[in-house]
Amino acid sequence: MGRIPMSNSWAATVLTLFPEMFPGPLGISLPGKALSNGLWSLEVRDIRDHGIGKHGQVDDTPSGGGPGMVMRADVAAAAIDAVARNDRPLIYLSPRGAPLTQARVRALAAGPGAVLLCGRFEGLDQRVIEARNIEEISLGDFVLAGGEIAAMALMEAAVRLLPGVLGDHASTREESFAAGLLEYPHFTRPQTFEGREVPAVLTNGNHREISKWRLEQAQSLTQARRPDLWGLYEKHLSPFEKKGP
Repeated sequence: MGRIPMSNSWAATVLTLFPEMFPGPLGISLPGKALSNGLWSLEVRDIRDHGIGKHGQVDDTPSGGGPGMVMRADVAAAAIDAVARNDRPLIYLSPRGAPLTQARVRALAAGPGAVLLCGRFEGLDQRVIEARNIEEISLGDFVLAGGEIAAMALMEAAVRLLPGVLGDHASTREESFAAGLLEYPHFTRPQTFEGREVPAVLTNGNHREISKWRLEQAQSLTQARRPDLWGLYEKHLSPFEKKGP
């Protein structure tokens, strides 16, 4: 695809072997509208532009043997060095990276943007990771064919936090991870669905009781589904709050 010009807004640059994958889902719905309105910018660069020799080689066999191919350090470095960083963090999407958290997403959204390197093959030569001080980020304990989908997920997570992207920015304060908890369950019409009712507390108009119910539900869900998060959350509770669900 062609490059969407950079602006003074939050700016993402993606380095990839498959530029045709972008903007993909980022070009529709809220991220797409925000992109069209100039609330953020997307630049996509083809790593193959920096390939070696007449065939534009970008990978080679792993030192020490083994299956697959490894992206060359010199090719990756050339692609990175061709980008104007402008104080943006350089991130390599990798399953061995630190897990992406909402806190890291908020920090990225508060900054000037990000430069995202999408790996392929068996990985990226370790020397360029060290030489360019690249931050490695993972979406979770699983492996994808490449970093493109992971880069899209990171960008969407950050873009939705930018001012003006969401119609009700206050909604981000109650969603999962915003307060260290998973989000409470949601309900809407009809009042009865296949014998299941909307909880009465949500229809009585008492906002204090509604807030209390939602907190209790968020605590219960987090304790049951994410004991790791629950342990961190409990550490920040006062002695009076530690009764829990």
